Amino acid sequence: MTSAIHTSGWHVAQRPAADALIGVVGAGVMGAGIAQVAAQAGHPVRLLDVREGAAAAALAQIGKGLDGLVNKGRMEAEERAAIMARIQPARQTAELAEATLVIEVIIEKLEPKQALLQELDGLLGEGAIIATNTSSISVTALANGMKHPQRLVGMHFFNPVPLMKLVEVVWGAETDAGVAEVIAQLARSWGKTAVHAKSTPGFIVNRIARPYYAETLALLQEQAGTPEQIDRALRSAGFRMGPCELMDLIGHDTNYLVTQSVFEANFGDKRYQPSLVQKALVDGGRLGRKVGKGFYVGPPTPPAPIEPVSAALPALSLVGRGPLVEALAAWFAHRGLSFSRGESADWVGLVLGEVHLHLSDGRTAAQIAHERRYAELAVMDWPVAPDRVDGLAVAFGPRCSSNAREAVRLLWHALGWEMLELRDVPGLAVARTVAMLVNEGSDAVWQGVCDEQGADLAMKLGVNYPAGPFEWLALLGAERVVELLDALFAAYRSERYRVSPLLQQRRWA
Repeated sequence: MTSAIHTSGWHVAQRPAADALIGVVGAGVMGAGIAQVAAQAGHPVRLLDVREGAAAAALAQIGKGLDGLVNKGRMEAEERAAIMARIQPARQTAELAEATLVIEVIIEKLEPKQALLQELDGLLGEGAIIATNTSSISVTALANGMKHPQRLVGMHFFNPVPLMKLVEVVWGAETDAGVAEVIAQLARSWGKTAVHAKSTPGFIVNRIARPYYAETLALLQEQAGTPEQIDRALRSAGFRMGPCELMDLIGHDTNYLVTQSVFEANFGDKRYQPSLVQKALVDGGRLGRKVGKGFYVGPPTPPAPIEPVSAALPALSLVGRGPLVEALAAWFAHRGLSFSRGESADWVGLVLGEVHLHLSDGRTAAQIAHERRYAELAVMDWPVAPDRVDGLAVAFGPRCSSNAREAVRLLWHALGWEMLELRDVPGLAVARTVAMLVNEGSDAVWQGVCDEQGADLAMKLGVNYPAGPFEWLALLGAERVVELLDALFAAYRSERYRVSPLLQQRRWA
């Protein structure tokens, strides 16, 4: 037995012993994964599902996955047999009465979850914990009607559960601090990284991730570029998948419903507004890879490699200072390009012969060309990781010559990049997406949903982002991010681009 702790009047055990019984209700993909992880940690597990044969099917699927590990030499056959022996199907909730922890993983609807949680609350002994794997429903709302709401906590895993390291430990209004900490400790003992989150719409990951999809959908609605171009630009910023191919993989019906849920839960906040582009895909049955068509028909075709060029380039000069300029300087040197520095200018970017390439500050090339009374002008996207860039977006001013455009294309090829020419829209692709991810992460911390470290860990481990919002903020600086967001706000006159108070504070500091 473990010793007990008392917080807020609720009595819970310390982290359940390795042989403590764990109950899992719901034998779908997530429930099966959770059962497997618990059993691999040494716990006996009872897996319950009201659907006839669902638990047995889940056990067969778990066994198949473990067979793959054995065949690859990553697990001994004896260990595989021991894990499978620990997982037993259950036929009714009464068989979970002795469990130290029960995790519900049933349909993502409020009423069925509440009914199950209330039943478990009346069944389980004092000190037992109840966890919900909900990804979008308020833990506070789920606890409503329970006699002991203090023992309910969110334990949000990510798919595939055995591989994904993140667990969001979600506090409802009634969740006891000791309960949340016990679950965080347990998740760590299962080899996971636990981050604490307040129960607000989307928690950490599903909230902060919304701009990754939303900005791309907005660009597509404005016909700024093709899905292939936008995906290539975002992959070049270090994202494992572009937003269009990722939405195809997730399923547009699922992605659209999550967006709609977060939008409605935030009382129609424009920042989370669903997209007409995605609704059209859903209405037309183009749900993504599971039906063979979404933005793409079948898997997207990888882009052709960039062919090196040896053409003579006009004189090249880097203008201004800042981390992106320094990153460009290092990459120019790596690629063997000669360049000068012009640090005293009142703008940031590069000069290539007669053409001025401004690093995006949220204004369009047309606006900057008009304000500066200079025709040969273009705007370039943020090269946040020049060594990983495969394609970088550019937008040209309305009077920029064909010679200037060709010079930029040749420079991009000399740098190993494809020139992704987009329509001249504010913020291009990477700049507006990264700025909005930073802004959303900042608002989450400002509102007490999580701390900065939790936001960074959640986005890197939960959705495999190349950096967390506060790591990008440290790289780019608050001044550049706020400048771009303010320009987007001015261009669209939309509260969607309002700057987080936390970012404003960082800028002023």
